[in-house]
Amino acid sequence: MNTRLMVKITYIERAGAHHIVEVAPGLSVMRGAKDNGVAGIAADCGGACQCGTCHVYVDPAWENRTGTRSSLEEAILEFADDVRPNSRLACQMTVTEDLDGLIVRVVE
Repeated sequence: MNTRLMVKITYIERAGAHHIVEVAPGLSVMRGAKDNGVAGIAADCGGACQCGTCHVYVDPAWENRTGTRSSLEEAILEFADDVRPNSRLACQMTVTEDLDGLIVRVVE
C-alpha cells in the first residue's frame, strides 16, 4: 500500500482558471503542472533550468517556504519578461510536504 502523502498545489492561469492538483513529493512544481495539463507552463527544456518557460509567481504567503533562487535560476530569469521579487522557475522548486497548499500564478 502506498502511503505517500500527495501535496496540493494551486496553479492559477493568466486568464484566471484555477487548477488544484495533487503532486508527489520529490517532483518539481513544473512537473506537477505538466503532468496535470496546466496551460502556460511550456517547460521547453524539460526542467533543466535553461529556458525560463516555466516562470511562475509564488503567492506572497508562500515565498519564505519555497527557498531562494540559485545563481543559475537568477541568470535565466534575467531574460524573462515581467520578473518580480516572487518570480521563480517552477522546475527549480521541489515539492515537499511543507508546500501543501502552495499557490503559484502562471506567467505565460
